Amino acid sequence: MGNTINMQDMRYLNLFERITRISTRFCFKYNEAIIFCVPQQLVSRSIGEGGRNVKEIRSIIGKKVKVIPNPQGILEVKEFISNIISPIKFKDLEIKDEGIIINAGSQSKAALIGRNKRRLFELQKISKDFFGKELRII
Repeated sequence: MGNTINMQDMRYLNLFERITRISTRFCFKYNEAIIFCVPQQLVSRSIGEGGRNVKEIRSIIGKKVKVIPNPQGILEVKEFISNIISPIKFKDLEIKDEGIIINAGSQSKAALIGRNKRRLFELQKISKDFFGKELRII
């Protein structure tokens, strides 16, 4: 997971830790939201009672905030990507040697690609950082 951290991400991670008292090295942008990844057992503690922590972080940074479980390897890629793109759904996901292929289905394809392919590029970067694999949407 060769995540390159910029100063802005560093500030987000420090803020997250200050508010949740949980340390993570993983945060990224997707569809104008900041997504933090923590171990599965810490997700609800990170979100806080009634979403309190997420609401506080959102009010400080002025962006939508999500907390999702860290993937424990490539076998959790389907669940991981589902969590990122939720509420958008895809039909299927295949892991091949050459990369990850999402079969979006006609309803979701445009939403997953986004205007000027922005969401596609964000998802491709996430896929590369976390799994070292190229991602395609068909």
